[in-house]
Amino acid sequence: MPRTPIYHGRLVDLGIEPVRLPGARPFTLELVRHPGGAAVVALNEVGEVCLIRQYRHAGGGWIWELPAGKLEPGEPPEVTARRELEEEAGVRAGRWDALGSLLSTPGFCDERIHLYLARDLTPVPTAHEEHEHIEVHWRPLDDAVAQAMSGEIDDAKTIIGLLRAAACLKTP
Repeated sequence: MPRTPIYHGRLVDLGIEPVRLPGARPFTLELVRHPGGAAVVALNEVGEVCLIRQYRHAGGGWIWELPAGKLEPGEPPEVTARRELEEEAGVRAGRWDALGSLLSTPGFCDERIHLYLARDLTPVPTAHEEHEHIEVHWRPLDDAVAQAMSGEIDDAKTIIGLLRAAACLKTP
């Protein structure tokens, strides 16, 4: 049985797909196909990270996030990360380190977010999109990690990105 499309939009592709798990009978699942994304832990010369405070209707209001965005068709994740860092945070990085990737919600969606640590920053103009309501903040990395651990930051990609960056920076 092929995939049955339900909805295809700018951001997601929802469909019903046949599945056969190991040792189980075939059944169907509602699955969201997503092109994936990239998120950036941008660290300046005084050890502050860029956090975006952005209004997210689906998240119930204002949330703290890393600069991030959706991969365009055929676009490598690092290109997405570079673009989003400039557009949202208004900085360009001279040094990039990969922090791995994560599956955001694997129970029903295939979205994979690629994480990067960006350093050696220089300012550039921001280019926020018309529909984006964004505030750019710079916080000491240790404070941002504490916000993630306390639950003040509850965006999964941001929590994971901050924790991985902190661990990466402590590893010789």
